[in-house]
Amino acid sequence: MIKKWFELIFDHRISLRERMFRVVSGISMLALFFILPMGRNIVNWLLLAVSLVIMAVIVKYSIRKECINGGATAIAVMLLILFPVSFFTAGGFYSGMPEWFVLCFIYISITLEGRRKAAFFLFCTAETLLCYYIAFYFPHTVARNTPRHSFFDSANSVIMVGLLTSVLLMFLNRMYEEENELAKQQKKEIEELNRAENHFFSSMSHEIRTPINSIIGLNEIILRGDISDEVAENARNIQGASKMLLTLINDILDLSKIKSGKMEIVNVSYETGKLLSEIVNMIWIKAKEKGLEFRLNVDPSIPSMLCGDEVRIKQVVINLLNNAVKYTSEGSVTLSIRCERMGLNRVRVWYSVEDTGQGVKKENIPYIFNAFRRVDEEKNRHIEGTGLGLSIVQQLVQLMGGEISVNSVYTKGSIFIVMLEQDIIDNEELGTFTLDSRVKSHDTEQYRQSFEAPDAHILVVDDNDMNLVVVRKLLSATKIQIHTASSGAECLSLTQNQYYDGILMDHLMPEMDGIQCFHALRTQPGGLCQDVPVIALTANAGSDNQLLYRKEGFSGYLAKPVSGALLEAAVLSILPKELVKMSEDAKETEIGKDVLIFEHAKRLSVMITTDSVCDLPESLIKEFGIAVCPYYVCTDRGRFLDELELRADELLMYMAEGQKGFSQPPDVEDYERFFAEKLTEAQNIIHITMAKHVSEGYNNALEAAKSFENVTVIDSGHLSSSMGLAVLYAAHLAENHVPKPEIVRTVKRLRNYISSAFIIDSTDMMSQSGRLPKRIHVLCDALLLHPIIVLRKSKMTVGGLGVGDFARVAKSYVRRVFRESRSVDRRVLFITYSGMDEKSLEYIQELVRQYCPFERVYLQKASSAVASNCGPGSFGLLFMKKNDVEISFSQASKADSQTEEKAE
Repeated sequence: MIKKWFELIFDHRISLRERMFRVVSGISMLALFFILPMGRNIVNWLLLAVSLVIMAVIVKYSIRKECINGGATAIAVMLLILFPVSFFTAGGFYSGMPEWFVLCFIYISITLEGRRKAAFFLFCTAETLLCYYIAFYFPHTVARNTPRHSFFDSANSVIMVGLLTSVLLMFLNRMYEEENELAKQQKKEIEELNRAENHFFSSMSHEIRTPINSIIGLNEIILRGDISDEVAENARNIQGASKMLLTLINDILDLSKIKSGKMEIVNVSYETGKLLSEIVNMIWIKAKEKGLEFRLNVDPSIPSMLCGDEVRIKQVVINLLNNAVKYTSEGSVTLSIRCERMGLNRVRVWYSVEDTGQGVKKENIPYIFNAFRRVDEEKNRHIEGTGLGLSIVQQLVQLMGGEISVNSVYTKGSIFIVMLEQDIIDNEELGTFTLDSRVKSHDTEQYRQSFEAPDAHILVVDDNDMNLVVVRKLLSATKIQIHTASSGAECLSLTQNQYYDGILMDHLMPEMDGIQCFHALRTQPGGLCQDVPVIALTANAGSDNQLLYRKEGFSGYLAKPVSGALLEAAVLSILPKELVKMSEDAKETEIGKDVLIFEHAKRLSVMITTDSVCDLPESLIKEFGIAVCPYYVCTDRGRFLDELELRADELLMYMAEGQKGFSQPPDVEDYERFFAEKLTEAQNIIHITMAKHVSEGYNNALEAAKSFENVTVIDSGHLSSSMGLAVLYAAHLAENHVPKPEIVRTVKRLRNYISSAFIIDSTDMMSQSGRLPKRIHVLCDALLLHPIIVLRKSKMTVGGLGVGDFARVAKSYVRRVFRESRSVDRRVLFITYSGMDEKSLEYIQELVRQYCPFERVYLQKASSAVASNCGPGSFGLLFMKKNDVEISFSQASKADSQTEEKAE
């Protein structure tokens, strides 16, 4: 019986509330064994027996009928009746009964809920006071008790109440701990399920794109031939269905990326006229086929070049236009673009899509952006689509920091308005932009190749034989000599003995993927294709993959499935001009829609490189062209690249669960690969590291630099954004073509002018990583002290201590840092933090404004490698002291400098 009771108490299939009810009721029944016999008469023994039976019946009935609150109420009423009876029959407050009233309060607090709990608390309080009142003013109502009995009853009661309460708390703690472990396990399973889901969607996209590439490619070959009208119509239907399937796959993949937080916004410079032309040419023919009028209104004052995620902007507007065409049976679809200048280099752009379609009912508008939900389903059942389009649009707009709204009148039409803020690259106005001047003819015409290159040799690398067949057939009319390889190893074998004018490389291949093969190709001893342009021809679509291939050094990027025209355009872009003979009647091929050709930048004289622990805003890293070598973060789950594979917030959440994590600098081999890659872009490299006595990064980089004559490694003497300040100064000098020796001297001299101090909330992580002696950690932990860590001569030392709550410690730290404010260079301040909320950051900013206001303040989240050492709640005020070195930041970096880095 007891064994079964214990099994029920710790059975997770039973609700926690029911198990708590069982435990507390059981403890209360035990309490009655000790309370009622205190009366020392037959009435108390009868009450005990009857009460135990009634309580057992109540517990069993309430569990069976699933009315725990009712059962707990009934038992609470019984206790409120029995306790006074025992109080008066046992001798009042000259007995052991007063201690037992505590148990009644405990029972009520654990088992009852809501207003009922509050009411019974009042009843229990009132009853206790009433019992004491009657016993004091009417002592004859209380049974007489000898001093001996009173003494021993009181002692027994204290011990028994303490024991029963302790047993109760032990049971409850055990249950809570098991529930917590179960919740952690479920969280882990959910995270693994999410990872599996994301991997599945990614794999599904790649795997489905591969056969679609074959379908669309071979179908295009059929359309090129001399075929009957019926076969041509069937082929065009296949082409349309394949593209529809591709659109559905892209929607699902985009939604999975957004949900998992892996969707990245990649801002690039783009021509507004070109963007709008592509949108118009993709949508007007669909409107024409449906008999709709397509209208275009473009603000002529919009700048000719802006900076934003061109791919995602295009996706948002095209999705809205496609939606408008789908749900409009007659009338028109209108695209309007207008802009408003916000400042010298900033503009706010509105994209408005208006239709005369069926509109949306007022009660359905709140659900219009929900994924997989289509409003007015019965009326729209004939319309194709997954219901993902508007959901993806809304989430993409939010990721780009914009706003989207909808105005709709049922049966009259809808207007969707998207607002995005973008930087201006070229202030020249776009001017008149009309539909007639931008629309291209889509009339069916006989295919003609755009060029011929019979003397050119290209190599196509793909592990799928059908993809190789498709590329060969699509390029057959160009007369290029095409060679194929089905693996990275075969590619390297061919390039060892054969020179090719260009290479098309698949990415995901077994054993050696395309990126690994590309790097092996570039460093292949005796290889004949070390400098040959390579285009990534892959089913991995998306702007984030474009950025990946650009960073890796590919000459271009082409997403499968690919059309013949785009494939010819890509190959044409990399072939030597002397080998190409353009067709006289070929139309100009449009490059840029689905093929991205990367421009090769001129080799720099000096490139400034650093490590990921520099904690600089991404905007400044891009602006100054700083190359970053990532640190590692080691956990029980493996080793991750700092900020690339593991972000600070994720690491701190992981470590908050009791797991360990620590930073590790790149190995010598990592630095060698990094320097070798960057020397393809610059003649000289100056690499700035963290303080040499704080990290082995300096020594590893110094050892790697011995393999190169033109790599110089400098110890910054600091860490985090203090180190970043030295990097910024060096990058500024390099940008202004200062000679390398002068840059090195200046950076070394500036080490003495950088203020580097952090206030640490808890020294636990620093102690675990060995960066702080354990005796100091124990002292700080015991006395609730917050050490101020400063860097002096590349060594980390404790420069002071803060005592008290956050507000007091922060104020004391800010006042200490800026006590010699006259020597502070007030142009730039970094507030670099780890695991802090917005309210705390606002408080720190306000303190800074009071003691020493700066022209620009960057709120910079510390990298995961830095956060693993300082822990959550830590921050530093990092700035330069006055010196004679001048530095300037571009206007783009000045805009919103106080808030732009908070999200990074």
